[in-house]
Amino acid sequence: MTVTGDAATNEQLIGRSDVNDLEAILSISNRDVDAADHRVDSRFDSLFTWDYAKGSRPRLDRLYEKAKSSQWNGATDLPWSTDVDPEAVVAANREVMGANGLDIDVSGTPFEHWSDAQWLELGVESQRWMLSQFLHGEQGALLCTSRIVETVPWIDAKYYAATQVMDEARHVEVFARYLNDKLGGNYPINAHLRMLLDDIISDSRWDMTYLGMQIMVEGLALAAFGFLHDTTTEPLLKQLLRMVMSDEARHVAFGVLSLQEFYAGLSTAELRERKEFAYEAAVRMRDRFLQQEVWERMGVPVKEAMQVVSRSPERQLFQRMLFAKIVPNCKKLGLLDNGDTWLRERFQELGVIEFEDLPDTAEEFTVFELAQY
Repeated sequence: MTVTGDAATNEQLIGRSDVNDLEAILSISNRDVDAADHRVDSRFDSLFTWDYAKGSRPRLDRLYEKAKSSQWNGATDLPWSTDVDPEAVVAANREVMGANGLDIDVSGTPFEHWSDAQWLELGVESQRWMLSQFLHGEQGALLCTSRIVETVPWIDAKYYAATQVMDEARHVEVFARYLNDKLGGNYPINAHLRMLLDDIISDSRWDMTYLGMQIMVEGLALAAFGFLHDTTTEPLLKQLLRMVMSDEARHVAFGVLSLQEFYAGLSTAELRERKEFAYEAAVRMRDRFLQQEVWERMGVPVKEAMQVVSRSPERQLFQRMLFAKIVPNCKKLGLLDNGDTWLRERFQELGVIEFEDLPDTAEEFTVFELAQY
């Protein structure tokens, strides 16, 4: 998964020397979209602990108590009777996001002569695609958190992780239902997301499961859900996202609180492995949002479409905001500067270091509580 040593390169970590190489990004695709399941080989130790002293890690214990009182029912607590017209939603969202959602001059591009109907179709497909990737990521979180119950050595962490398993099952349920009932089905998993989930699941070290899922995938999801929540005009989706975000904030806080303690005892070389994986995960997640499957379905030359969309201020803002939770949480864990500044420099190259001084999720998760809204 990662390559240790001072000379680790982009080629070794992500399979290409240029992080923005579109040809290399597009060369990775999901070639078994019709498969009913996907198997990942992994071996890990399941740990019993005979220390049942609840509360020996007070902040984890408080998080567990909060999780127990914050459960909601995806079948009964959301207004599923809401009528959703995907094209009407796209049209309404345009009032917020601009004439065609790109907010750029498309003269001389494949979009130059597009009709209003084609822009509406793109909006519907883009939403279906994005929510589909959220769905698949939530199933990845379901598998990873069930593993954390088995592998983490502390009883307070096992208690909390068990509540997250229930949370993730609920998230899979509601995203699947929304996609099937309101948007007419889902897209297969994006290849870049699947590669990342495979890497997380195949690593036998419990803290890598935490780092990959709780900090990177869940941290990005929390930021992406917040962005979509603020820009959608569809009331059912807005409420669904708001309720999921209340859970996700606790999940990311769980990762920060657990890894902060563990990472304090790691060597410089061990921390470097974690930094390299955090960078690899960041790039995989960024690449997943290029939505190449949408362009293929719309019959647009994929590389040209991605080059055009990359110029959109709206898209550039979204791409940066995905890291609004990841960067401060990595800083909290000591991954930006402890031992070396390697990850700091990589985040600078990705253009996201600006978020490092935002509050970390372990400090701000309570602002997402549903009782406050």
